[in-house]
Amino acid sequence: MALSTETRWLIDNLSTALLLFDRDLKLCAINTAGESLLSLGARQIMGQTVDELLKNSAITSAAQRALFTGQLLTERDIELHATGQAPINADCIVTPLAEVQYVLGVMLEIINTDAQRWIRREETLIAQQNISRALIQGIAHEIKNPLGGIRGAAQLLERALSKASHREYTTLIINEVDRLRTLLDRMGEPNGLPQRRMINIHEVLEHIRGLVEAEAPIGIMIRRDYDPSLPEVLADRDHLIQALLNIVRNAVQAVGDSGQILLRTRSQRQLTVGLRRHKLVARMDVIDNGPGIPPELKDNIFYPLVTGRAEGTGLGLSIAQSLIHKQGGLIGFCSEPGETIFTVWLPIESGI
Repeated sequence: MALSTETRWLIDNLSTALLLFDRDLKLCAINTAGESLLSLGARQIMGQTVDELLKNSAITSAAQRALFTGQLLTERDIELHATGQAPINADCIVTPLAEVQYVLGVMLEIINTDAQRWIRREETLIAQQNISRALIQGIAHEIKNPLGGIRGAAQLLERALSKASHREYTTLIINEVDRLRTLLDRMGEPNGLPQRRMINIHEVLEHIRGLVEAEAPIGIMIRRDYDPSLPEVLADRDHLIQALLNIVRNAVQAVGDSGQILLRTRSQRQLTVGLRRHKLVARMDVIDNGPGIPPELKDNIFYPLVTGRAEGTGLGLSIAQSLIHKQGGLIGFCSEPGETIFTVWLPIESGI
C-alpha cells in the first residue's frame, strides 16, 4: 500500500498518530506523530502485525472486524503496550481502507488520552501559577507598608531610650521586621526578565549536585543518569539553578538522613509545554525514594505557603515554577510512597 508524496506530506503534518495496515494487518505506513507516540522509528516496526506492535486484543479484534465488515469502529479508553514502551492510554478509531468494493487494509487513528489529560493538568498548573502570583503580590503589598511603619517607630523609640537593656527590645523588633520583609521578597517573583543564553543542562545539574552533596547528610547518595545526546538549551542559567536547587533540596529533606536521589535527563518529542507544542523538549527529573507527597497536598503543592514540613515556608516550589514558567517551561510531578519524581521541561525547539 504505497503512499504518494503528497499523502505522505499530509499525514506527517497531522498531530494525530496514524498507522496503516495491509490486509494481513501488517504495518505498511506510519506518520511522524505515530512514531513519536510509540517512541519507535518506522524502520524498526515496519511489517509488524497489529497484535505484535500494540499488544491489545481489543484493537486486533476491531481491525479484523473492520476488514471483514468494511465498517468504521471505535475503541475507547484502551491500554496499548507498544514494544519496549510504558503503557499508553488511548482512544482508537479503526477505519477500513477500501477501493470500490475491496478493502485494502485498515487505518488506525490513535488519540493519546494521556496527552490530553496532561494538557488539562498543565492548564491547571498554569492557572495555579497565575493565582499564586496575584496572591503573593497582594500579600506583599498589604504587609510591607505597616512593616515599614513598625520599623520606623522602633528606630525612633530606640533613639529615645537611655538604657542599653531596653534598646535590646527595639533591636529585636527591627530585626524581626527585616526578617519578615526578606520573607516577603522571597515570596515575590524575581525581578526582571530571564537572561537567556545557550547552556549545557548537565553542567547546571553537576553544579547543583556539588552544592547539595556538600550540605546533605553523609547517608544520602546522589546518582546521575544523563542523556549525552541532549543539545544545549536556551535558558537563564541562574534561574534554572535556583529552580532545580529548590527541587533537589526538597528531595534531600524528603529522604532524611539516608536515601537516594537520582538526577536524570532525557529528550521528549512532540510535547505540549506552556500550551504550545514543541518538536523537541529537554526533560530533567529529580527522583527520590522518600515517603512521597501526602495526598492532601498534591493538588496544591505549587501554591505558596503549602508545605508538609513544620519548619518549611512552602515557597520553594512556587518560586521554582515561576522561574521555569518565565522561560517557557513547566514543572510537574508524580508521587507515591517510595518514589517521587519532579520533572522540569524546557523547550529545545520553538513551539509550533
